[in-house]
Amino acid sequence: MIPRGKILVAEDDDLTLDLLSTVLRREGHEVATASDGQQAMDLANAGSFDLVLSDIQMPRASGLEVLRWMQEKFPDTPVVLITAYAEPGAAMDAIASGAADYLAKPVDVVALRATVARSLERRRLASENRSLRSVIAARKVLVGTSLPMLELYKEIARVAPTDATVLVTGESGAGKELVARTIHERSRRSQAPFVAVNCASVADGMLESELFGHERGAFTGATAQHKGLFEVAEGGTLFLDEVGDVPTKMQAELLRVLQEGEVRRIGGSAAVNVNVRVISATNRDLGAEVAGGRMRQDLVYRLNVVCVRVPPLRERGDDIVALTHHLAARHAAILGRPAPHVSNEAVALIRNYAWPGNVRELENALARAVAMSQHGVILPGDLPTLTVGAASGRAAPIDSDWPTLEVLQRRYIERVLAQSGQNKTAAAAILGIDRRTIQRLGNRDEE
Repeated sequence: MIPRGKILVAEDDDLTLDLLSTVLRREGHEVATASDGQQAMDLANAGSFDLVLSDIQMPRASGLEVLRWMQEKFPDTPVVLITAYAEPGAAMDAIASGAADYLAKPVDVVALRATVARSLERRRLASENRSLRSVIAARKVLVGTSLPMLELYKEIARVAPTDATVLVTGESGAGKELVARTIHERSRRSQAPFVAVNCASVADGMLESELFGHERGAFTGATAQHKGLFEVAEGGTLFLDEVGDVPTKMQAELLRVLQEGEVRRIGGSAAVNVNVRVISATNRDLGAEVAGGRMRQDLVYRLNVVCVRVPPLRERGDDIVALTHHLAARHAAILGRPAPHVSNEAVALIRNYAWPGNVRELENALARAVAMSQHGVILPGDLPTLTVGAASGRAAPIDSDWPTLEVLQRRYIERVLAQSGQNKTAAAAILGIDRRTIQRLGNRDEE
């Protein structure tokens, strides 16, 4: 189906302008016309267009000036330049300037239709791709079907509809904040804010102001009233990550907020009522923190009404394979690439590593692999060195007869050769290497 769009045509020659607008309207497009560059920019500024066709030589502003202006103001709108010179140099100049395409005068009707259809289709696909990338990139979801994850899903389903205070426990990088967000999204508060703060990362002495707010003049530098995160999260969920790092002197105030449902800003006397669900997280043993005098026991009771444990990656079995493909696709989408194929050799290396940093470490490794991979395939060499080595003695040993990277790369070349019918020229083009490299490989095998 031919895409239809709203098109602006800028052309100072009346005959050419009539031809272009007539053909485009017969194709079902909505067309606006301008007789010079300045008028084209005025029209574009006043209305939204899917495509601009602009002659290069025009009074008041040239087509190149229109192109540069559109790139600055409306970078998503393609511009096709029309030139009087049907020369390769003119085409290259137009494309080098950022034009989506170019047409030569006298304009051929068939070429006009094809160029417009192609440009509109590219715009549609680019728009869809941006939307998809933003959804995928912004959306983090829990992935896995292992028994520990199924138990976690059940706990989330049970606790999410309630207003119970939840303590999420687990190792660093296991996905505690993602669990907290999932609980919020499945709760009655899902349309209200989800506000997260890492208690360990806030500068010394500032956490109280960050959580409870302050009045103007409360301390040096307090030049204006500041609402704390309890107020910002009104009606929603406040996530206190690394809650075990809350200073001892603040714990009594945090307990009072949880008990009374009200905060007092620093320097203020009036209590502010807050309706907030608190979910906290820690990778510490809070019982040991209480025994060591670093945490108030009554605060721990308040935080730990329901405890949800996030399993470490090493307990999740084959979830790591599903996570690998999911995270690789997610980071490829962020880069605007199709989801890569993760080679069996790379998957084997990933499965053979202990991942002490859990999902966060795996995600960082795959983000690097996606960026480094070529031709849509993640190979062992694309993974960080850490993946194939030891991690503080915690990595599982790699089999002594595991093939070397050179052997793995040769296998990949052989696979591409087989898929191309042993056509070395075609295989070299796919791999992005010189045909002589493949020839040398063959000669070496014959030795």
